[in-house]
Amino acid sequence: MREAEAAECPHGRHHTEPRPARSARPGLRPGGVGRSTPAGCGSMGGLFDAPGVDPVPTNAAAERAYLASLHAMADDCAKGAAGLLPYLSTEQTAHDMDAIRAALGEPKAGFLGVSYGSYLGAAYAARFPDRVGRMVLDSVVGPWGWYDFDVIQSRALLRQRDTFFAWTAAHAQRFGAGANATAVRRSYLRVRQGLAARPVDGFGPAEFDRAVYRALGRTERWAGLADGIRTYLTSGGVDGMRPESAFDGPDSRNYEAANRIVKCADGPAPTPRATAMDIRRTRRLDPQPVLTGMEASVCASWHHHPGHRTPLGSPEAPPVLLVASAHDPVTPIQGARRLRTLLPGSRLVTLDNDYSHGVFASRGNACVDTTAAAYLVDGVMPTSDVRCAGPGLPKAP
Repeated sequence: MREAEAAECPHGRHHTEPRPARSARPGLRPGGVGRSTPAGCGSMGGLFDAPGVDPVPTNAAAERAYLASLHAMADDCAKGAAGLLPYLSTEQTAHDMDAIRAALGEPKAGFLGVSYGSYLGAAYAARFPDRVGRMVLDSVVGPWGWYDFDVIQSRALLRQRDTFFAWTAAHAQRFGAGANATAVRRSYLRVRQGLAARPVDGFGPAEFDRAVYRALGRTERWAGLADGIRTYLTSGGVDGMRPESAFDGPDSRNYEAANRIVKCADGPAPTPRATAMDIRRTRRLDPQPVLTGMEASVCASWHHHPGHRTPLGSPEAPPVLLVASAHDPVTPIQGARRLRTLLPGSRLVTLDNDYSHGVFASRGNACVDTTAAAYLVDGVMPTSDVRCAGPGLPKAP
């Protein structure tokens, strides 16, 4: 899950139960990222080439090339991070999290986990249910294997992109990409097809899809994407769609490697045939999907084969507070609903009429923020689920 690009909060925040004399709350950075023994996978099968190969295979030859690139990526990770592959798992990070709790001398650990952090929190609850304190899990990754989650996300992105097309059309005078959703879609496809045929200074279809993926995750980025579509169609420029940080920079290389190492360490892998068949199924829903978030596909060729899937949640854990945006395409709300069945008594705070990833202390919604803060700080759990009025679709700037 490319959560770091979508919400800028890739990790959970661990905090101990409140004590009058201690106000600081330690953060937890999982192993393999940043300065914590950073993982690296070299060229990752050409992932950092610019322009990259079109990531959406449309015929048998393209499927074979796609699967070969995944095999090459797995080989590169085996060479670059061989000693880390079995250990950079969410279960191991849950043990690290408990070691922090023990070092602080706390009987229980509180935790705020966003996106992947929600998965980590659920794994901690499964392994150490009696040590769970106040836990808020925001933008929840559902209790599926990572590959299944990636497939679910790829299809949620189709719905989000359709909403983006309709929104862009509703502001036709501002963006000039089409007067209805069908016309905006045609403009979008013209951009992608043009970049596939003739990339612009290293910016091709793979780079375009990454820009789209990032934009779809937060509605405040939609105007930039719509402007980028218009600019390309009118002048052939792509600068407005380029990321601020280079994709092949050291932080990005570390993130891309650690992301896949963790996903492949967390459970059994799909087969190469399954990955190809799922892309075909997704393309039957829409011939031009966004597959940027399908990182766990590489696990089909991984060199380390974990024996079980990471356990999530436990009926022995106390209730937790789950937070979700009603139309989040990165971590769809059904994930929170499914996880709640594994954490009995938990409450779900839903931000209705919202289309972004990352909610608490991120969307500026007083209803969400007050509810979550009351639980984290004072231990006040809502007596029932909470529905908060969301902002709706953004106004065009």
